[in-house]
Amino acid sequence: MPLNMGSNGNIYQDVIESGGDYGVKSANVEGRSCLRLCGSAGARHGMTSNSAVHELLECPVCLSIMHPPIHQCPNGHTICVVCKSKVQNTCPICRQELGNIRCLALEKVAESIELPCKYHYLGCQDIFPYHTRIRHEEHCKYRGYNCPYAGTECLVTGDIPFLVAHLKADHNVDMHDGATFNHRYVKPNPHEIENATWMLTIFNCYGYQFCLHFEAFHLGMAPVYMAFLRFMGDENDASKFSYSLEVGANGRKLKWQGVPRSIRDSHKTVRDSLDGLIITRNIALFFSGGDRRELKLKVAGRIWREQT
Repeated sequence: MPLNMGSNGNIYQDVIESGGDYGVKSANVEGRSCLRLCGSAGARHGMTSNSAVHELLECPVCLSIMHPPIHQCPNGHTICVVCKSKVQNTCPICRQELGNIRCLALEKVAESIELPCKYHYLGCQDIFPYHTRIRHEEHCKYRGYNCPYAGTECLVTGDIPFLVAHLKADHNVDMHDGATFNHRYVKPNPHEIENATWMLTIFNCYGYQFCLHFEAFHLGMAPVYMAFLRFMGDENDASKFSYSLEVGANGRKLKWQGVPRSIRDSHKTVRDSLDGLIITRNIALFFSGGDRRELKLKVAGRIWREQT
C-alpha cells in the first residue's frame, strides 16, 4: 500500500487555487429557491413560489435569498452580508461604496416569509421561516457530506455518488468490492515516522461505501498506529453495520470490533476519540517480524450488516 508523505509526514497533494470574479450573476442556477409569505413558526412540507418577492430578496451576486442583515448602497441596490465582504465594499450594480447602510424595509419582508431548505434539490421538501431555516440546514439529513479524504484538507462537498467519483478521479483512492479484506501496510524505517497517513481505501458492499483509514501518530508520548472504518452515509445507516479489524503473527492476535462512524464525523474527530484498532509501535514491529526495522503489517477486516 503506497504512502505519500510531505515534509511534515502527512500525505501531500498539489492544490490549485482559482480566483473568482464577484460580478453580478445574470443566469439562473439549478435548485433556485422558492418562497412564500408565512404566518406560522413551524416547518411545512412542500413549497410555493412568489417570483416578485423572490426577485426582491435575491442577492445579485450569489443569487441566494437574502436574510438580515441586508445591506444596500446609496442608490438602493441590495446585497447579502456574505457577498458584501467579497465585493470589497463596492456595489456590484453601480460601483458606489456600500458603507454600512441597512435596508430595514427589506429585512422586514424577509422576516415575513418562509423559505425552502437550501438542500431541497437533494430531496428535502420542508420550508421554514428564515430564522429557523439556518438552524435546520446545519443538521438537515439531505445536506452534503465533506470529502472523507485524510492527510490533506479537501474542501469538496456533495452527495455520496459525487464524492465516490471525486475520490476516484481526484484523489486516486483504491476501490475494492466485497465485505472482507486483507490489507498490508509497509514502510521502511518506521522509527522515523512520527505522523503519517496512508492512502485511503474504499470498500463497496451492501450497496454502500466504507472508508478504511490507517495512520501513525503519538498517543501521549507513545508512537502508535491506528486503523478505523468510516461509513459514507448518515449516522442512522452507519449504525446498521459492524466491522472487525485484526492484526497478528507468531501465534498472537490483536482484534477490534466496532460500529463504523459516519463521515459526518470528521477523520480527526474519529481518530482523536480512539474509536478503532490501536497498535503500539513495538507490537506492530513484533507482528512485522524480521529485524524490526521495517513495518510489514497485515490488517484483516470484515464488514457485516447487523440483524434488525
